[in-house]
Amino acid sequence: MTDENQPANLPVDFLTRFTQSEQFNDVFNQGMGLVEETANYLDGPGRKDARLLDRHGSIAYATESMRLTTRLMQLASWLLLQRAISSGELTVEAAQEEKKRINLSEIGDIQEMSGASQMPQALQDLVNRSTRVHSRIIQLDKMIRDTAIPDEQPVNPIANHLDRLAQAFGGRK
Repeated sequence: MTDENQPANLPVDFLTRFTQSEQFNDVFNQGMGLVEETANYLDGPGRKDARLLDRHGSIAYATESMRLTTRLMQLASWLLLQRAISSGELTVEAAQEEKKRINLSEIGDIQEMSGASQMPQALQDLVNRSTRVHSRIIQLDKMIRDTAIPDEQPVNPIANHLDRLAQAFGGRK
């Protein structure tokens, strides 16, 4: 079955279809909502929570809040980039340059360190939720990369193998 707007002989543009799906909208809203919720917590109740901690707790709080904001900034960048690519706001070249700036490497859960046990529950919840969204986005990113349309597709997939065999046996080059 083919899409009415997609010629039958071309592969489906998974990224465009995906970023226009309800699933992407859910992930986008969840990720961006978490960014906003985290900013509100860290600028408001989080400041009060941090004042109640001893020196070790304060260091643990600062470390985890920085890791959390770093993770969320990378996730928000990825989400916004996918939307911009899908809508055609970015050229392929610009999108590739932007992708290089996004690092989805695992930042991890709350670190075992002195004072970690004092971590406010609200911050722990934000960290845990962000790691779940992070895992989901890593899976989506892999799925998008795995379904990307290559720049060059051979006209005949067997011709490439025949050329390699011919070269191996001293035939055509």
